Amino acid sequence: MNPWRALWALVIGFFMILVDTTIVSVANPSIQQGLGTDTSTVIWVTSAYLLAYAVPLLVTGRLGDRFGPKRIYLVGLTIFTLSSLACGLADALPGSGIGNLIAARVVQGLGASLMTPQTMAVITRTFPAARRGAAMALWGAVAGVATLVGPLLGGVLVDGPGWEWIFFVNVPVGVIAFIAAQVLVPHLDTHAHTFDWLGVALSGAGMFLLVFGIQEGQAHDWNAWVWGCIAAGVAVLAAFVISQRRDVAEPLLPLALFRDRNFSLANVAISSVGFAITAMFIPLVYFFQAVRGLTPTQSALMTVPTALATLALAPVAGRLTDRLHPRLTAAPGIVTTAAALVLYAVLMSPDIPIGWLLLPALLMGIGASFTWGPVSSTATRNLPLAAAGAGSGVYNATRQVGAVLGSAAIAALMVNRIAVNLGGGGPAAIPEGATGLQLPEPLRDAFTTAMAQSLLLPAAVLLVGVAAAASFERPAHLAEAVGRRPEREPQ
Repeated sequence: MNPWRALWALVIGFFMILVDTTIVSVANPSIQQGLGTDTSTVIWVTSAYLLAYAVPLLVTGRLGDRFGPKRIYLVGLTIFTLSSLACGLADALPGSGIGNLIAARVVQGLGASLMTPQTMAVITRTFPAARRGAAMALWGAVAGVATLVGPLLGGVLVDGPGWEWIFFVNVPVGVIAFIAAQVLVPHLDTHAHTFDWLGVALSGAGMFLLVFGIQEGQAHDWNAWVWGCIAAGVAVLAAFVISQRRDVAEPLLPLALFRDRNFSLANVAISSVGFAITAMFIPLVYFFQAVRGLTPTQSALMTVPTALATLALAPVAGRLTDRLHPRLTAAPGIVTTAAALVLYAVLMSPDIPIGWLLLPALLMGIGASFTWGPVSSTATRNLPLAAAGAGSGVYNATRQVGAVLGSAAIAALMVNRIAVNLGGGGPAAIPEGATGLQLPEPLRDAFTTAMAQSLLLPAAVLLVGVAAAASFERPAHLAEAVGRRPEREPQ
């Protein structure tokens, strides 16, 4: 068995589902206009997908252990591909176009949740610990590039055949990914598992209540029922964590995994990264299109330096991950990403030469290269093989929870900043113009200020990830290489 061939086969589908976490961001203004909805509702097209993606991950990792990662991956890929077709047909189906699209995105997220943990589980179970960094670097590079290439691909498709094609394109890619996985991915040993369905219900209900309350808060003036919804979400999630301490055969969230210091810290770090990467694109795309008058393709081209830097530097990061203490790569990577967001906020203005805005994009790519792979490999490197599915499920769930909260929080903050700076104007009221989306000139300064202020939120959240990555300890394989035990921080 060649583990690299299997990994490349899985990467095709993994790349596709991660592209879908950001491809919609560049199409949001066009979807909003085409389906006749408002800003808060159109962002649910992203949030519904992320929420349906995140909640089942704690179960789907176990399903891979129980029935085999290849089998579960192929089932998820089939669901994802068919629901992508339904997304593209949303406006042609009976009923509300935006309602159909959000519903299809929920099913699409369920398919993605079945697929994602299987890629990390195959890496953990087929690569030895000393070589896992290079494999995780590829996985991390795919994750980083996909979230950045998504807007570029989305821009080309929205400007060309239309926003529906950001979903239709998944159909042929899904067929290719299915054939590649069927031929190249081996069947691995399975392990018996039981499932904590109470935990499934509590985690799903808690996440929905929390995200719904945050995202809808500004639209309802943060009234009592909004705060009640958020409080209920927090309470249900607390009950979920408490329930996982019960004496059950296999809790949904294996708290024992968090005894590994690096696993715990990596989950904190990747949650902050998921939050920031998902949140940053929404205000950026609205700025590029509504203020600068760029087409979807032109606004997406502004991310090219990010993708190129990530592709060029990810192999370097992978080699360093296997040789250096992870805090020496991951912490600087997250710092650089945060700095890029601050630089965007500082430079954004209606009149700045557009070339200057390529600088933070380049900085973003450098940071991403030294973030995704190093953090991912650090999370799973010390886990036992029998826990590969559970560990990858928890890790991916944590990343997606961060993304869900990022989408909800940035939606609420954008609406708030627009209301403060424009007195209620903004993308919900963008008139037809030369580009179909550009704001009238008197509104552009205030709208730019609103988008720049919104970008400071993901930058601030990344500081939590920096603190976590800076606290990583030396992995076991590096400690053995220098003839000593892993470092332990003073308690």
